[in-house]
Amino acid sequence: QSVPQQKLLTWLSVLECVEVFAEMGTARVWGEMGRWTIIVLIQLAKAILRLLLLLWYKAGIQTSPPIVPLNREQQQPLHPQDMEDSSSGKDQTYVGKRSSRVVRCLQSTPSLESRHWGSPQQREESQSRRAEEMNQPPTPLGLQETIAESIYITRPLLHLWSLGLWGQRSWKPWLLSAVLDISSLSLLSDLKDLNRRERGELRRRTILLLYYLLRSPFYDRYSEGRILFFLRLLADYVPGVGYVTR
Repeated sequence: QSVPQQKLLTWLSVLECVEVFAEMGTARVWGEMGRWTIIVLIQLAKAILRLLLLLWYKAGIQTSPPIVPLNREQQQPLHPQDMEDSSSGKDQTYVGKRSSRVVRCLQSTPSLESRHWGSPQQREESQSRRAEEMNQPPTPLGLQETIAESIYITRPLLHLWSLGLWGQRSWKPWLLSAVLDISSLSLLSDLKDLNRRERGELRRRTILLLYYLLRSPFYDRYSEGRILFFLRLLADYVPGVGYVTR
């Protein structure tokens, strides 16, 4: 990744981390109008950054979070003694003759800060596999897939526009947002040879479709009564659960 692209990902990550705090703080200071203003500004900034990454830097399917969390286990440097042992070619494990169990030899025990419970071969394989997955380039997107990703990126803005046009009690914003999400996933379903992160992102987006059952006005008219009825059943008939469900 280039330095400008990394900076865009950093700013996008910062916006995703502070957006809820900014919304709550603005609502407390400036009221409902200020809250909706900051929501629109943040979503607009996020859409611009994501479109730049998609169209200019060819970042492909963008995952959430934008920057992969640091794996401290993988980044942990080896102790000098461990490096000496590995470079000297010392046999680090012993395979039992009858049990075939792999155990670490006492003379090759690593330092305390770099010690782990798996065998050295397992750790090396997992680290190399993880590094290979992280270094995989994004899958190139064709015109159809680029349109699908653009729909997903601009969907929050279109949802906010529809809320302002038809109001929060109308079914039209809910339906528009659901149609855009489903259309984006349908257009991306034909894409093959995705890497692990991209497949995980598409699974995450598919699971998030269940949240439409908890969004107004569907929740107010259909889900709320059924969910509360189910929680009351748990509270009344399942021992020990009542405190949590109430």
